Amino acid sequence: MTFLTAEWRNLAMANYAIDPKLLQDFVPYNTELDFFEGRCYVSLIGFMFLKTKLLGVPIPFHQNFEEVNLRFYVRYKSSEGWRRGAVFIKEIVPRFMISLVANTVYREPYVTMQMSHSVKNMEVRHPDTIGTEGGKLYDYTWGNNRMSVEVENKSLSIAEGSEEEFITEHYYGYTRWNETKTKEYEVKHPRWLINPVIKYDIACDFGGLYGERFAFLKNEKPHSVLLAEGSPISVMMNVKA
Repeated sequence: MTFLTAEWRNLAMANYAIDPKLLQDFVPYNTELDFFEGRCYVSLIGFMFLKTKLLGVPIPFHQNFEEVNLRFYVRYKSSEGWRRGAVFIKEIVPRFMISLVANTVYREPYVTMQMSHSVKNMEVRHPDTIGTEGGKLYDYTWGNNRMSVEVENKSLSIAEGSEEEFITEHYYGYTRWNETKTKEYEVKHPRWLINPVIKYDIACDFGGLYGERFAFLKNEKPHSVLLAEGSPISVMMNVKA
């Protein structure tokens, strides 16, 4: 059953390699951590939720909003084979009712904070060439935290077998329902395009927002940063895993 449709746009993703022991407490029942080339990742992601509908119905004043989340990656062995998915440590939105419904009905870890975003056209100057090219600066703020990513105005396909593919191509979500049950949902969307990242700036109180075990990320350099253009999406709620 499709319970949510929307567009996810302008996904700024900062990806950090992390000790898998720090995530074990968050791993839902019957899933296991997913690795890329031996590395375990958490991703700080800011993006726009647009044209949102629940069960086909647009909710007044709750259709377009920012979201920032911290997530990591797991896999689940179904009867059809391995499914690769994401687990959210915390999801931040600017609307209280979104957090209330997500927490009480779906047990998703949503919280409400003051948020804003901006998109600015930029001139990209390359030191080895003459002239400038067009670019964009995407900026997300939540409370006193901020993530900005400057990119070239150029759309590229995601390479097969790349880290970008690993980060973006998890089409399931898993939520800990209780100690012996896990809720599974499927997110459907086409393969995304990405924009080449020129530079980025991240100022995030990881310890205050996500717990002391993540505090070290405040001074950690991301293993990679990418900007996915996004697309329309649909979310299908499935049975407990």
